[in-house]
Amino acid sequence: MENVVIIGTGCAGWAAAIYAARANLKPLVFAGEEIGGQLATTSEVENYPGFPEGIDGATLMMQMMQQAERFGTRTEYKKVAKVEQKDGGGFIVTISEDEKVETKTVIVATGASQFRVLGAFVQQEVDCSKVTGFHVDEYIGLPLSHPASFRAYLKERFVDLVPLAAFHYVDGEHPDPAAECARLGALIPAVDVAFIGIGENAHIAFNDPPADFETDAAYIVVELDQACRQQQFGEGWFPSLETVPRQAISMSVRKIMASNHIICSVPDERKAAAVAACVNGPVTPDAPASILQEHPACHLFLDAAAAGLLGSD
Repeated sequence: MENVVIIGTGCAGWAAAIYAARANLKPLVFAGEEIGGQLATTSEVENYPGFPEGIDGATLMMQMMQQAERFGTRTEYKKVAKVEQKDGGGFIVTISEDEKVETKTVIVATGASQFRVLGAFVQQEVDCSKVTGFHVDEYIGLPLSHPASFRAYLKERFVDLVPLAAFHYVDGEHPDPAAECARLGALIPAVDVAFIGIGENAHIAFNDPPADFETDAAYIVVELDQACRQQQFGEGWFPSLETVPRQAISMSVRKIMASNHIICSVPDERKAAAVAACVNGPVTPDAPASILQEHPACHLFLDAAAAGLLGSD
């Protein structure tokens, strides 16, 4: 029986491994076939704490791996096929039909659902010189230097790589979050296309259940529910649940729904129940993404694991 199994080896995965190893939990990391994920392909990481001059992404990933292994982390270059919760506690991590690992705790640190979308988009030869982009959501009070900062990853993975007319970030450090919402609301026009995902609690952006389907405000201050905060902790972005912010600024449901087109990308088995509820269930604030059923041009992209509970119909 393992104490901790970590799936994924980006910044979040290695950070979780370092914390777990320092606590003498002897974590086991399943790295897949490559170390570092998307960050390993980043030429320069400018916002990671401790590197004022920046650092090459692949170098950062290698140094984090070495630090984790120095304290007892074990690394296996295998892909995880499935994670199941055991009756009475704990998990079974399936590598193949013949290889399964039992563990007390699983940390899924495979990155946010939009990483692959943004990674694919920036490889396309699309003229975005007349495009103005708007940031969808951000934690309140989280500094730009924090690994979980959405501003930071958008800058590194999208804005710095694609020539845009303009891009407007959500400033989670603004001393008056309501004023920041008003500022963004005054700037944002009609939206041509929104790129979003679905959370484990069925949220879209940071509109956790029960979501506000009525407000006309483009951006709002929201309270993050326990399931949302647990997801952020479980993905390895924060060292403990207590350090996950309790509030965020989010684009509202009605503003997202006012977009001419919505591209919704959802990977991973851990989101399968939310996907099934939103696709097959009723439209309800208790499953915020269910409202996407009412959009005339919403394109939902799922991997096999996320679509696993939809059934054959």
